Amino acid sequence: MSARGERRPPGTRPLYQQAAQQLAQMLETMPPGSFLPSEPALARQLGVSRATLREAMRSFEVEGRIIRRQGVGTIVTRPPRALEAGLEVLESLETLAARTNQSVEMGECQIAVHPAGEEDAVHLELPAQAPVVEVSRVILAGGRPVAFLIDIIPQTLLPQDVWANGFTGSVLDLLLGSGGVDLDVSRTEISATSAPSEVARRLQIQRGDVLLRLEARLFARDGRPLDHSWSYFLPGSIHLHIVRRVGQNVRRGEGGS
Repeated sequence: MSARGERRPPGTRPLYQQAAQQLAQMLETMPPGSFLPSEPALARQLGVSRATLREAMRSFEVEGRIIRRQGVGTIVTRPPRALEAGLEVLESLETLAARTNQSVEMGECQIAVHPAGEEDAVHLELPAQAPVVEVSRVILAGGRPVAFLIDIIPQTLLPQDVWANGFTGSVLDLLLGSGGVDLDVSRTEISATSAPSEVARRLQIQRGDVLLRLEARLFARDGRPLDHSWSYFLPGSIHLHIVRRVGQNVRRGEGGS
């Protein structure tokens, strides 16, 4: 008996994977905007428990192929086209989307000023308790959340009159437009992570779902750290790529062989 209380013959795939395969076939035949059967009816149709059905549906929800709405039902959608981003140049999501005739917009946004915590002060090389601006917001594509972004910036770089009116989601574009700093490089760590509770809530997914995470520090040309940020992306929402040159030693070695 499986951990979900349902028997399956030895050597067969888990029931939730079998249910997911059947769901995938159903979704291929359903137009966007249509509704799946109710959860009890769909579970009976697929011959699985409701718990197994929910597990099977999770991957489709994360991929943007369905949207579950409490009291409304499960709506069939089509995931938005992924953004394309080269890692050689730092650009805002709005700039990346515009280049490929896509559209992104800002969803839920919170902006707060607070004293720098110990970690903030270290990463931004600030005195303890120096005021910082924390900007957290959801980015939407095709009307659904695809990314959750958090930036922490010294308040001296982002006073209220800069972000209070007309902020559309990009702190990078704000800093570039202010003209007050000479931006240089961003040092970024890329990893896969499990969605924490707050991030999962903002992205309308389950806690623990896998996300792509970029943690970065943006530096001025004089070496000052200006921004400490975290960017969480749903799988498939952005394609990152990099062009790398062949090392001189490798080319010399090949030529002499």
